Amino acid sequence: MADDLPQSILFCCDHNAVRSPMAEGIMKKFYGTGTYVQSAGVKSDMDIDGFSVTVCREIGVELERHRTRSFDEMEQWGDDLSSFDLVVALSPASQRRALELTRIFHLDVIYWPIMDPTGLGETREAKLSAYRQTRDQIIGHLVAKWGEPREAE
Repeated sequence: MADDLPQSILFCCDHNAVRSPMAEGIMKKFYGTGTYVQSAGVKSDMDIDGFSVTVCREIGVELERHRTRSFDEMEQWGDDLSSFDLVVALSPASQRRALELTRIFHLDVIYWPIMDPTGLGETREAKLSAYRQTRDQIIGHLVAKWGEPREAE
């Protein structure tokens, strides 16, 4: 049985350049605009990863305009972590940071162990294959948690 969608969700990973933007974009495509969805990283020292953009484009998810941001930048820009109903950490470092930042809030933090595809594969096709695996892991977790994709609202 699928869970009800939260009103707001934050996906997080290490740099907000691969896994969490993929999860944010896919979540929006699958479940519409009824849930406020954002993503952040422990750091924001990279741009959106081109392979992430490519493998998401294959399923109709646009990431080209994504701008990376860190937890610290979120706070500076006025996005309060306590305003999210759920934080989904996609890497061990982001799980630790999310738990540290939310210890004073009543906020659920869950961990989905999603493979980091960066640095995998020698050829372009091998790299794309690794990124597709990561994308498909995210899709698997989304569908397991909230059910099959819905029509865009």
